This record gives sequence, structure tokens and C-alpha cells, in this order.
Amino acid sequence: MKKLLLLFFILSVHTAQSQKVNESYQFHIKSSTSKINIDGILDEEAWKNTDIAKDFWLKFPTDTARAINQTEVRLTYDENFLYVSAICFKVNDGNTATVESMKRDFSFGANEAFQIIIEPFNDLTNGFVFGVNAAGAQLEGLISEGQVQNLNWDNKWVSQTKYLADRWIIEMAIPFKTLRYKKDISTWGLNFIRSYPNQKEVSNWTKVPRQYAGFSLAFTGILSWETFPPSPKANISIIPYVLGGINKDFQSNINAPFRKDIGGDAKIALSSALNLDLTVNPDFSQVDVDRQVTNLSRFELFFPERRQFFLENADLFNNFGLDNLRPFFSRRIGLGVPITYGARMSGKLNSNLRIGAMNIQTGSIDLTDSTRRPNQNFTALVLQQKIFKRSSIGIMFLNKQSLNFSDKTNFGFTDFNRNLGIEYNLASANNEWTGKAMIMKSFSPKITKEDFMQGYNLQYASLHWVANVQHENVGINYTPEIGYVPRRGYYRIAVDELSYLHYPKKASSKVFFKAPTTYADYYWNTNGELTDASHLIGYISAFKSQSRLVLYFQSNYYKLQYDFDPTNEATNDVLKVGSEHRYKTFNFEYVSSPRKKYTTNLSGSYGGYFGDGKLISLSTTIGYRFQPYVNISANINYVNISDVKIPTAGHTEKVVKTHFFLVSPKVDITFTNKLFFTTFVQYNEQRQNININSRLQWRYKPASDIFLVYTDNYFPNSYEIKNRAVVLKMTYWLNL
Repeated sequence: MKKLLLLFFILSVHTAQSQKVNESYQFHIKSSTSKINIDGILDEEAWKNTDIAKDFWLKFPTDTARAINQTEVRLTYDENFLYVSAICFKVNDGNTATVESMKRDFSFGANEAFQIIIEPFNDLTNGFVFGVNAAGAQLEGLISEGQVQNLNWDNKWVSQTKYLADRWIIEMAIPFKTLRYKKDISTWGLNFIRSYPNQKEVSNWTKVPRQYAGFSLAFTGILSWETFPPSPKANISIIPYVLGGINKDFQSNINAPFRKDIGGDAKIALSSALNLDLTVNPDFSQVDVDRQVTNLSRFELFFPERRQFFLENADLFNNFGLDNLRPFFSRRIGLGVPITYGARMSGKLNSNLRIGAMNIQTGSIDLTDSTRRPNQNFTALVLQQKIFKRSSIGIMFLNKQSLNFSDKTNFGFTDFNRNLGIEYNLASANNEWTGKAMIMKSFSPKITKEDFMQGYNLQYASLHWVANVQHENVGINYTPEIGYVPRRGYYRIAVDELSYLHYPKKASSKVFFKAPTTYADYYWNTNGELTDASHLIGYISAFKSQSRLVLYFQSNYYKLQYDFDPTNEATNDVLKVGSEHRYKTFNFEYVSSPRKKYTTNLSGSYGGYFGDGKLISLSTTIGYRFQPYVNISANINYVNISDVKIPTAGHTEKVVKTHFFLVSPKVDITFTNKLFFTTFVQYNEQRQNININSRLQWRYKPASDIFLVYTDNYFPNSYEIKNRAVVLKMTYWLNL
């Protein structure tokens, strides 16, 4: 760990004084000379007196030439709004626009679309993205760690588009109240991205190497204010909701009372860069349901957070640690119990210091006649100090406290659980080197040793080489009750990826790049015994159509540290702790071009499995869109497990075989860019469940919605109802 920290320090110092990569790209913004009406028609006098960002660079399929289909962007502002307009020219294109739908938070690469990247602190680390597609659908999101995008964030702004034969036009008004910034910073980071699937182009205002995301903050240019941005005014938003509905559990045969709930959130700007979020009796019934997967893993699966209250500056909390070593995981809060109230303060105290503080109180519920889940309080505190050009050091403290705790009535729960740790986050100025090094300690009743977790990750990405090395060490008693750490008591060393990217020299080639790739992954238990070893060798073919084909061969070795049900069907047929398993699989993945109206993704595995068994797995996602109004898709997953030998008493064996389907059809209908209807059905044979989720959403005002949500769960064999819910919910976003 000490040697790695020294390497991180050397890399940081090496790039600390580097000039911003795209410092020469300057946009000088001037105040508006006339009122601007957001209608997609650039006839206001103000648009004639602005600078113009033009001469966009291609990022895909190459990064060495100017875009064939150019874009012109103008910016201006008044005391309340940042105004953005863009003219997206088209050359020799008689096709209509490629758009998935008019639904919010669309897939940027699958749409003819435009985005603005705003980095108010000019720190190459944190920013905002706002985008629209050619049908007028909006997306907005947060960017953290310089290159991690979260489109689940939602806020209030307006836009209009107009599509013409040789160009299409965008006009936006982004309230300064929506942004977080310091009034005394006169230069912001800025970039623009345009996706044009019809002609297989992605372009940026500044030059962005093709191996990095177009929204990477390492490559932003400069937005230069003539003086300073407008001084922030009082910024308080109240977001109340009212809800009515019925939720009945048919298995318990208890009459379902009519729900009459009221609650809401508030967003209070403590400063222009520091925000306080408050919630009372929150309800998340309108949040998208998780997409189920066939689970053959020995460990818990990870599902992302979608609840709005937890999203602003969520990287401070949820990105602390590594992918499978997360001391904080907000989905642990409010899991199966109501949240009574909560408060989150997050943002910047100054240009280099960020803070995140959270306190949430949950209610209690009866589990059995004699066991009760206690009221619990969750506290999280994070401080993150920027050092060098783009790196940072962060500390985290977590506390989960049970109130009025009793060993008798609260059996199965703990009085408290605490975590304390520090991490170093590396990001070089040119984005080639990134990584983390972290250490955490947990505090739980009667546990005083082997309660540490530490790990590091170091990634290198250049035009041709991609490499990723990771080390983990998790004590057997390390306990993160608010975190996501799926296994404990191990050491891990992995080369998670080592790839060489080859780009064809012929411009006429249909191939974007080809890449041989490999990885090696090893786990040891705390006794030094090898428990897991995986090796992969593969080949990646990426095409300019944005389709992709991956072929790989994998060999595996496992020595089980716990009993394991190889079918994950909660049976008594388990492979015993200490048993050893070796097998090999051949795997493939294919992703079709997203610009086609008909799309398909296909993946599969064939080979061995635990217990000298055999495994066949096939998964496909097919979709068709009647753009821009209807998008129909279906995921079909089939797994066949056979010849798994389960040792039984008397030195005999039981041969286990099974197969199961997971079928998930989905229909998205966007009547307008303010009225959406979604129905999602999931038939999961492994979990013996059919789930139906239908949602009608009307955005009657910016960031204000009416939802009608219907949810059903059935047993697939008898179609007997497990539970059913119908909810009507109304929210209103009020700026004070």
C-alpha cells in the first residue's frame, strides 16, 4: 500500500502543473441585449451579438479531422438564465432524424442529439450535462470524478427544438438556480457534444481523444465571463406531493386500507455552491423498477440508486471506495421500512473543498409477534479536498444507530455500526492515469480485530493501451451495514483488463478498432489458501456503425468458502464448503448499431459449471421503435444447468439439472415530450414471479408531474396474485 501511494503521488506531481489540455478553446460570454423567447427560432437580437463556438472536431470514428456536419453554438445570459442555442447542420442527408423517443434521459449515442457540458468550478472534476434530441426530449445529469455521468438527477429547465431539411435548431434556458457555482469564479469549464448516428459521427467543440468519453471534464475548454456570473439570489425550492392509492398483500389476506399520504422535499441553497436537501415522509413509488437478472452468482447483486433525494452530489457518498468495496450504499436506507425524515447538505465550501453530510431517520416495523425492526438513524459525513490538478483526498464517517435497542425484541439487528476511512483519488491532467487507494475500519459491538478493509485500483488508458490493476483486502469481521461489500475475509489481486487497441488506417474500413484483451483474477482467504482464479483471453471488434462483437474464452477455479446452491433456487441441493471446482467456458457478446430502428443485443456462454456440470446461457434484447412515439423491447434470457453432481450422505451423488427463463417485455409510448406511458413485465422463472409495472407520467409543468402507477406480482404457475398496488401521485416544484 505504501509503494502504491508513492506511485500515485509521483503521478499526481508529474501532472500537477500541467496546463489545462484545451485552454486555448475560449468562449467569451456577454449579457443578453434583448429578451429571449424559447421557441427554437433564433430571431432575437441577442443571438446576433454573441460569440460563436464552431469548427467542431470529430471524436468518432476518428479524432484527427473536423466534423463533416458542423455545429454552431451561441451562449448569452441575463440575471436569471443561462441561454444556449445551437444550429446543427446536415450535409447530404435526406433521412429523417434518428431518435428513440421523446422520453427524458434518452441514450445519447442512439439519438441525433446535442449536449452542453458545464463545469462551474473549472476543476476538471465535477460538472453538469444538459441535452436534447431532435424530437425535443431532454436529459440532464451530473458528472463526477471527471468522467462518471449520472443521468438519474432531475431538475428544472426548458428547451425547444425545430427540425428543418438541412439543419435542426436547439434553444435552451437553464436557470442559474439549477446550477451550483461560486460568484467569484469568472472562468468555467465548457464543452459541447453532438451525436449524429445517421452519418456515424460524434463531434466535440474541443478536441477529445477518441478513447475517452465526449463529456470527460479533462478536455473542456473555457467559458469566460465578461465580469462574473450573476450573483445568486435566494434559491429555495419546495417540492410537495400528495398521493392516494391501494396496496394489498393477497398472501396475508388483509384488507388494504386506502392510502392518503402527503409529504415532500425542499432544496435550500445555503450558498451558490452548497445545497441543503430536506425530506419529510418521502415516497418513491414512481421510481423505475429494477431490471431483474438471472442470478448464478454466489454473492449479492448491485442495483443503482434512482431516488431523487439521494442523487445530488451522490458521488461524494456512493463513489467512495471501489466498485465492490463501497462503505456507503444509499439503497440500504429505507429498505423495507419507511423513511420518516432526512437532511442532506452537499456541495463546495470553497474551490477545493467539498462536503457531504446526511442524517436520515427510519421507522420501525414488526417482523414477527416477538421480533421488531427498530427505529434506526443513519449519519454520513464526507470531506473531499482537491490536491494537485485533478486528484483529491477524502475522509468518510458513517454511523447506523438503532434507537431504544433491545436484544430481545430487536433480535437479528445490532445496536450500532460505524465506519471510518480515507481514500486518495488519482486523476492525471490528461486523463491517462486514474485510480484510487483507500482504507476503512468498521466499529461494531464486541468486534475488535480483523475489521479493516483496504484496496487500490490503478488504470491506464492511452490511444492504444488500456490496463487496469486492482488489489483488495477485506477482513473477516469488516462490517459495513450501510455499504455494499458482497464478500469478506479475502485478499484479491487482479489485472482486470489488459487490451491493445488497433485502429485501421484505411478511412473506408468499417472497423473502428480491434483489440486482443486478457485478464487474470485471484482470491485468497485469510489463511493464504487460493480460493478463486479466473483467466480470460478474448478479442474485441468495434465497428463504426457502433455495433460491437466480443469473443472470449475463460477458465475458472473455485474452492468454496461457504455452502453454495449452484442453481440459486433456494433448494437443499448445495455444494459443500471446501469443495473444489474447475471448468472452462466459451462466451460471446454482440451489440447491434443503435441507429437502426430494429436493434438486437445477443450474448451467450457454453461450457462447464460447478460440480462438474454443464452450462448453456443465452440472452438477447430485441427492440423496435416507431420513432419518436413508440419503443418496444424485450429481454429474453435462457439458462440450462445440467449434470451438476451434489455429494450426499453415504458417499453417493445426486445429479441436479434445471433450466429457467427470464422474459422482460417493455413498451414505452411518448405521446409528447411531456406525456409518457411505460409498461414493463418481468417473468422470472428462477424467482417464481411475474411482475407488472405500468406508469403514466404527465409533466404538466417543468419538474412537476402527475403519476398513475399500477404494480402486480403473481405466481407464474397458478397466476395467483401475491400483491397489487395502484397509486396516483402529484408533485409540484415551487421556486421561492
